[in-house]
Amino acid sequence: MGKLKIKSGDSVIVTAGDHKGTEGKVLRVIQDKNKAIVEGVNMVKKHEKPSAANPQGGITEKEAPIHISNLSLIDPKSGEATRVGYRMEDGKKVRFSKKSNQVL
Repeated sequence: MGKLKIKSGDSVIVTAGDHKGTEGKVLRVIQDKNKAIVEGVNMVKKHEKPSAANPQGGITEKEAPIHISNLSLIDPKSGEATRVGYRMEDGKKVRFSKKSNQVL
């Protein structure tokens, strides 16, 4: 499995696939499948039966998971895609941008 370098709440850009170049915020990370759900990216239509919560039923649009390998973190300084590294600072492990060397 291994550690994922993307956390929920991160701003990411899609680097491959149909949604290449799209930016969004990570809503959820599915660690065992190495996937993440990104706001407004990889939208799918889901047919829903009428229920108590949705008495009308119908077709709803929601985000489908996208593989972590197709996502890249956005550097807060430059706004470009960057790789992520880890280092120790004051006895704590922190993530940093490989492009600007800034702590994320």
